[in-house]
Amino acid sequence: MAGYIITIIGGKGGQGKSQVAANLAFAYAAESRGKVLLLDFDKKASGDQNFITGLKSRKTVKDLSEFAGAIDPRSIMQFVTPHPSGVNYIGMPTDPTASEGINAEGLGKTLKSITNIFPLTIIDAGCELNDLAIKALEFSTLIFMVVTPDILALNQTKRLYSDLVTMMFPKDMLQVILNQHQKGHPVTPEVVGKSLGKAVFATVPKDDQTCVMALNQKKPALVIAKKSNFAKGITECARKIIQKNILKSLAKLNTPKDVGVKSDADGADEKKSKNAWTDLKSRIHKALVDEMDLKNSDDNDPKAAIIMREQTKKMVVELLSKEDTKSIFSTREDMNRIVKEILDEALGLGPLEDLLADKDCSEIMVVSPDKIFYEKNGKVIKSDVTFTNDRQVLNVIERIVAPIGRRIDEKTPYVDARLHDGSRVHAIIPPSAIDGCCITIRKFPEEVLTYKHYINWNTMTQNMADFLRIAVEGHRNIVVSGGTGSGKTSLINILGSFIPSNERIITCEDSAELNFPQDHVVRLETRPPSLEGDGEIDIRCLVKQTLRMRPDRIVVGECRGGETLDMLQAMGTGHDGSMTTVHSNNPRECIGRLETLVQYAGAGISAKAIREMIANSVHLIIQQKRLDDGSRKMTHISEIAGIQGEIITLQDIFLFNQRDIDKNGKIVGEFQATGFIPKFIEILEKRGYNVPRGLFSNSTPEDTGGQSGSGGAPPAPSGNSKPKGKPTRPPGNRPAKKRPTK
Repeated sequence: MAGYIITIIGGKGGQGKSQVAANLAFAYAAESRGKVLLLDFDKKASGDQNFITGLKSRKTVKDLSEFAGAIDPRSIMQFVTPHPSGVNYIGMPTDPTASEGINAEGLGKTLKSITNIFPLTIIDAGCELNDLAIKALEFSTLIFMVVTPDILALNQTKRLYSDLVTMMFPKDMLQVILNQHQKGHPVTPEVVGKSLGKAVFATVPKDDQTCVMALNQKKPALVIAKKSNFAKGITECARKIIQKNILKSLAKLNTPKDVGVKSDADGADEKKSKNAWTDLKSRIHKALVDEMDLKNSDDNDPKAAIIMREQTKKMVVELLSKEDTKSIFSTREDMNRIVKEILDEALGLGPLEDLLADKDCSEIMVVSPDKIFYEKNGKVIKSDVTFTNDRQVLNVIERIVAPIGRRIDEKTPYVDARLHDGSRVHAIIPPSAIDGCCITIRKFPEEVLTYKHYINWNTMTQNMADFLRIAVEGHRNIVVSGGTGSGKTSLINILGSFIPSNERIITCEDSAELNFPQDHVVRLETRPPSLEGDGEIDIRCLVKQTLRMRPDRIVVGECRGGETLDMLQAMGTGHDGSMTTVHSNNPRECIGRLETLVQYAGAGISAKAIREMIANSVHLIIQQKRLDDGSRKMTHISEIAGIQGEIITLQDIFLFNQRDIDKNGKIVGEFQATGFIPKFIEILEKRGYNVPRGLFSNSTPEDTGGQSGSGGAPPAPSGNSKPKGKPTRPPGNRPAKKRPTK
């Protein structure tokens, strides 16, 4: 039969908790006539149990935590120090530094096995809820909180009791021992019970003479003074545990049901259980709203947010204690999970919190309350977590948009916003969204991306990165083209990092996502109309304002309409080096897209004039693409070489050529330099730039070892390498006049 674990813990130091723990072990061994294991988990009082018990531990709990073998009756004997009374002891290292390095997880494995060896294990857990104490509590059948008749001690024990209840430990499992009790003292057992809301389990009389004598002799009071008042109090406590079958009752109460066995009606049972879970969450959430004002929490004040969450957690636990939850969950893990889900929905972003915390998750898509998808490593996966109902999804949307002054309602059923970490959010609600509220969150990595990340991920090569740095420093106007989720914004951030720090940069976005490393950056953001329908600030208005703000560079997050005309005019009239992004599938389509967007401005400009404006204003088009295997590649870097008649000529400088798909579904291909030398290179060289012509050549397969879309980037040729062989040229492209290499 499996044994039990009793953990002794105190709200503060100096309450005699260690003496109670040690003597309770000896009293229980005497009363039950069985073996008892005493473990010292008190980090702060390292070695105190050695004095109390008079036993010198052969090995310590630190050694036990590092033991890699199986714990059995034979292997445990190398760690324990036995006493003739039947108590076996393993102490804490006497060096406090060594105590800090104890592996709590290793002790957890030991506690799981040790109950099969000893009928009872008593743990002295100290007076702090550290990693060792919490690990002991997790495996405990009974927890004794030791308190003395002192107001400060009582207050600290009350806090400890509240913390343990909040941590989902059942109230029946938590019992109180009043130590150093004196008749006539104003702090009686009744006062302690009323203050804690829990009756005192046992009282131990104040007996300083016996306790001091026992410490001086380095022997337990139960060994040298069995008839003392202190010993009698401890013995009565042990007898009460044994005679009333306290441990057996608590073990039954906390034994989880077999949830692994399923009947033939698995689907119906699971659905019923899920509905019961959801219904319980709805009831608790409704009661929580009635009891507390959750909207007054200040999300911008971290301390206030923590206090609010703790207060709400206590209220949730209290509300759950009034519900019949036996048919819904039976383990403390389930209890913890439902409390977390309720708190996340009440104060956070509900089931999205865990997905937002997952660093590998790049995009979150809520289709309806019971359908949440997320993107991980380029693949879209359906999540197991769901919202309680559509109202909770709407609450999350409102919680996102409120801090940044946005709104969403039936009149304006869609909104663009951002989270505190800069992640982009789009939400749309009924009546526009038929199946319920929809949320799309584009997460951005915590680590600031650099061109080195793109090289390591084989999104581009070192030569391509060097060329783009030259282009940005050389004030070339750049348009990044790509589809949804192809990485346009991330690339703009990388290109922006190439801008010299002495230049003034102004960014314009619908929701601020760009984050440049320079100090001199002005960030502008659009604003939707107010409830009265006025006060709207669109992206075109912001672009016009930048022209009056003495910018060196203008960066527009994305051109979607008439602002494209203003952006092209700015690029062509003294703001060289500006950048923007456009939705399109290739550089040729990008030009057509720019032409269409300019017409949205309603200026009545002819198609030929628009093309001439594009040809004169834009220097480079960079095409980003998300491939079928989820990887992202820079498939084109193309120069606009001018206009011939009514056709804008494009000159590809770098390309990604897909060759195959391997057995794992990864795309295999290589980056190719076409051999074209951009026209602006000669202009930059006249200004003093030293541009290695080797950037525009291809290395031989022997040099690179081949390049694959599924692997890391191979070593790129150095800038001083000479072109080997005849440069490749895609069919149908006429090369511009080549300049002689230097």
